[in-house]
Amino acid sequence: MKRYALYYAPDTGPFADAAAQWLGRDAATGRAVAQPDAMLPALTLSARRYGFHGTLKAPFRLAEGVSEDDLIAAVEIFAAGRSSVVVDGLRVASLDGFLALIPEGDTTALDDFAAKVVTRFERLRAPLTEAEVARRKPERLSARQRALLETYGYPYVLDQFRFHMTLTDRLDAGQTAVLQPMAKALFEPLLPRPFAFKALSVFGEAEDGSFHQLLRARLG
Repeated sequence: MKRYALYYAPDTGPFADAAAQWLGRDAATGRAVAQPDAMLPALTLSARRYGFHGTLKAPFRLAEGVSEDDLIAAVEIFAAGRSSVVVDGLRVASLDGFLALIPEGDTTALDDFAAKVVTRFERLRAPLTEAEVARRKPERLSARQRALLETYGYPYVLDQFRFHMTLTDRLDAGQTAVLQPMAKALFEPLLPRPFAFKALSVFGEAEDGSFHQLLRARLG
């Protein structure tokens, strides 16, 4: 694997199946899935490559001397010492031009968990290259986000974090108007209330750029 990431990903079941159907790929099995509308293949290209997930620690290269086995062992130990995190629920929303599932209610516990993931596994991350920094377009970031990018390799962590599970690439208003009701119809009957965050997943980026779930470590 070229890079690794620490994500939330749902357990097997109707919710995960619906997400795989929407994106056209199941990141847990690697299998392609027929999408429910002809618009979706072209408007989920990036989301499909990453697989259905909520980012906790964004994709990173392993530090020198750190192996995949080291990462997986560290995640298993970390997860075993943590309790499930619960929020009121999830809803379909338009977030900065993307459709996504976002949490409802108080997210303090979820935000705190994400911050612990970011800081705990920082020692396993290789520093960003100049090219990797440039891809984040630091000139478009706030001063705080640039500082987080320099420290943690990603600008949207800690106080800049917003948990979300991406459903599309960036859409225009017309595309959003068509796809948002479609996403609500598919997902709303399946979204858990409350939503319990029960596991921490390790994803790996293969040579073709697609991300695959390598581990789902249950919390506690």
